[in-house]
Amino acid sequence: MGEADEHPGRRSFLRGIAGGVAGGVVAGGAAGYALHAPPPDPAADTAALEGRLPAVPFHGKHQPGIVQQQPQTAVVSFDTTAGNRAELTDLFKTITSRARFLTAGGTPPPVGIDGPSSDSGILGPTVVPDGLTVTLGVGPTLFDDRYGLASRLPAHLTPMRSFPNDDLDPAQCGGDLILQLSAGNTDAVLHALRDIARSTRGGMQINWRIDGFRGPARPAGTVPRNMLGFMDGILNPPMSEAKDLLWIQPGTAGEPEWAADGSYIVVRLIRMFVEFWDRVDVYEQQQMFGRDRATGFPLDADSLYAVPDYAADPTGAVIPINAHMRLANPRTPQTASSRIYRRAWNYDRGIDQVGDLDMGLIFTCFQQDIQRQFEAVQTRLIGEPLVDYISPFGGGYFLALPGVRDTADWYGRALLT
Repeated sequence: MGEADEHPGRRSFLRGIAGGVAGGVVAGGAAGYALHAPPPDPAADTAALEGRLPAVPFHGKHQPGIVQQQPQTAVVSFDTTAGNRAELTDLFKTITSRARFLTAGGTPPPVGIDGPSSDSGILGPTVVPDGLTVTLGVGPTLFDDRYGLASRLPAHLTPMRSFPNDDLDPAQCGGDLILQLSAGNTDAVLHALRDIARSTRGGMQINWRIDGFRGPARPAGTVPRNMLGFMDGILNPPMSEAKDLLWIQPGTAGEPEWAADGSYIVVRLIRMFVEFWDRVDVYEQQQMFGRDRATGFPLDADSLYAVPDYAADPTGAVIPINAHMRLANPRTPQTASSRIYRRAWNYDRGIDQVGDLDMGLIFTCFQQDIQRQFEAVQTRLIGEPLVDYISPFGGGYFLALPGVRDTADWYGRALLT
């Protein structure tokens, strides 16, 4: 396995670290103005001053959060507690109603003197949309015998497969529903989570949750970086190929009609052993990724978005045969149909039970067929040198529902009616 084989003690060392993955603690902090910083200019544009993003339209053929990636996110798995199909329908309608309001923003309705507040107030008296997107998916366990949905199970929706070198924690895997809330700022994400959790109490219960962020591109004009210091998500297939790679098409063999215009989601929670990684020389790091760490350029090119020429480097003299980027996308006619639409955020959960930093990646990808696409990619990555520095520990397979088309529509309408 190239460079990795020269260090046989790595895996035993890393397994000792990984023991604390499930016990990470949440670390938080607050930042204010510098001591002598001037106050904000009250005449400045409010949205620019607060760093708020404009509203993302909620209605459409597809859920907008699939293609729109915002800086802050929360990925939350729920188990449904609705007692029957009618209650499940009410749950989905409630999520739709709250998502429709939260993504548009506005003033929460007034309540009586003795009534509970209609809003948490953490965004102030008026809810600002801040680019909020709400993406709802269903997991395979929703199609058991509780709600009479077994015959409507999507063709490629299965429990998440465990690959070699995974260390999956059942407490952080799967779920009946997956909800991803993304926005420009953390308070907008948390506001939406609290609103939906309060409104759906009795219908679903949080199973696991992880929060993530994407920093600004450094240097400006490039691509944000992951916790290993490399630019993350440089290339995705063009949206012109979405019909063949991203969206489930009407009439697709084996797929139920209700799933058309949806997309399969894979969530992978990946611990990164950053303290160990930081002791690896940059040359070896670059050989593992196949890119220059500082610039993001492929090792055989001189621009960020250049397409590597593997045909001119058949033995891997420039970009190693087992480099991450080369295995993930060999760029052959045979592997073209396995490409995925990749979205990722960093996470930081403080420290684990033994005092090691608990940082890593929330990897998500969207596709038409999990087995043909994600699992094919992940199979090619088995045994790559990078596995000595990462440990996938949670996530799941889900199907993102078709979009809510108009004010009369709601999440999962075609599934539940």
